[in-house]
Amino acid sequence: MTGAGEATRYDVAIVGYGPAGQVAAALLGQRGLKVYVCERLTDVYQIPRAIALDHEVMRVFQQIGVVDAVAPHTEPFTNSEYFGADGQLIRRMTMVAPPFPQGYTPSIVFTQPPVERALRARVAQLANVTVDLGVEMRALAQDAEGVELQIDAQGRRHVVRARYAIACDGGSSAVRTQLGIDMEDLDFDEPWLVVDVLVNAQGLARLPRTSVQYCEPERPCTMVIGPKNHRRWEISILPGEDPRELATPEQTWKLLSRWLTPADGELWRQASYRFHALVARQWRQGRVFLAGDAAHMQPPFLGQGMCQGIRDVANLAWKLAAVLQGELAGDAAQALLDSYGIERQAHVRELTRRIKAVGAVICERDPQRARERDARLLAECGGVVRDTARQDILPALTQGLLSAAASSARGSLFPQPWLAAAGGERRRMDQVAGNGWRLVLAPGVAVPPADPIAGLAMVRLTDLDDAEGVALGWFQAHECIGALVRPDNYVYGIARAQGDVEPLCLEAGQALGRLG
Repeated sequence: MTGAGEATRYDVAIVGYGPAGQVAAALLGQRGLKVYVCERLTDVYQIPRAIALDHEVMRVFQQIGVVDAVAPHTEPFTNSEYFGADGQLIRRMTMVAPPFPQGYTPSIVFTQPPVERALRARVAQLANVTVDLGVEMRALAQDAEGVELQIDAQGRRHVVRARYAIACDGGSSAVRTQLGIDMEDLDFDEPWLVVDVLVNAQGLARLPRTSVQYCEPERPCTMVIGPKNHRRWEISILPGEDPRELATPEQTWKLLSRWLTPADGELWRQASYRFHALVARQWRQGRVFLAGDAAHMQPPFLGQGMCQGIRDVANLAWKLAAVLQGELAGDAAQALLDSYGIERQAHVRELTRRIKAVGAVICERDPQRARERDARLLAECGGVVRDTARQDILPALTQGLLSAAASSARGSLFPQPWLAAAGGERRRMDQVAGNGWRLVLAPGVAVPPADPIAGLAMVRLTDLDDAEGVALGWFQAHECIGALVRPDNYVYGIARAQGDVEPLCLEAGQALGRLG
């Protein structure tokens, strides 16, 4: 170990300060934990990489208090229309209809740099979070009591010690490499050119009014309508083409000539990538957890990369806080921490499988098979293309900290209805009930006599609440009268009748080790 004196001690150390690291720092810092963050770069990356968010992420942003700061840099995602080998419409992806179940527009495009700055500004308000920029984590070691990081600050080294650590340091994660954790290949490897253009008024008049997937075998490509005048193209690179040459301005404009000329806008970024589908074989090793791109990478076709990283840390943060703040101990604490990797790895695998299926529609390069694909998709909808909501593709949790009683609702996101509050004001459910465990009950359902879950909030809907019918409609769809909701907004389990409410809470209490 290098460095003089006693190592600075923290509850959690976070390596990497991109979106996943920023959200992790905010969630843990809000809970009063002492957090350390280290990051090699001194500022946010100035070029947008992610372009899509969803309502689940906005609900997390609401929790950490940045929704108002983020909102000016977002816009609703347009429909995505898929055109086949001969230019005909074969699929349309939309968003679910209002009233929106999570309280926010379900599919959103955003500009990444200012959103990251808003997240960092929120973390800067938390005195218990230390952010160390322009430094590198050189070595990591752990023992039964904690994790030690050797931090290099421009040649001067010091040691940071934390009870747990989270690796949010990207696809080439130094933490994952030092731990010797392998990535499993989920069989997707495609070279693509990603181009961001700031389009002027003349250029905008020439472009489609919806986002488009060109499922053309000669060169599959995508055009995404971003916020304001930002447009993104993802263009497949053909065998024999030089990715570096295609990323030059001259060659990029040639590829864009179908839509734009250099007189129509300004190149913001052009870069060639190999899109992969990878997942870490381990998400936890001792006191170290992987999150975000350090734990998984998926193809870009539904814009889920950044969303997945934020889901990771939203899942992990409340579990770490519960253990660090003494709510659980012993085997129950370890089981709760283990549930992070169990839940998230299974979710990532299933979503990646579904994303690959979408990609298979887009990326077919054999003309005959492409036409067969088009005919099959049109036959499946009777020749009339119907809307498919993007959110319908997202899977539920299937493993981990969930009730033993199977249901269509278990492991899904619980909605966030607007509720009536004092003075006639309407507020979102989490603003009323908080972000801990919540027992949400339909009108007329009695609360259980005992509370086996510390800090459990009771949300008893009345006839004045949920005027849009979001939660009540959810109860009806899942044939239940109550739901026990975890701190990450996922459903632990449901009660189908009054007599199921108390056993449901007792089951969760036992799973959390709070009952014998």
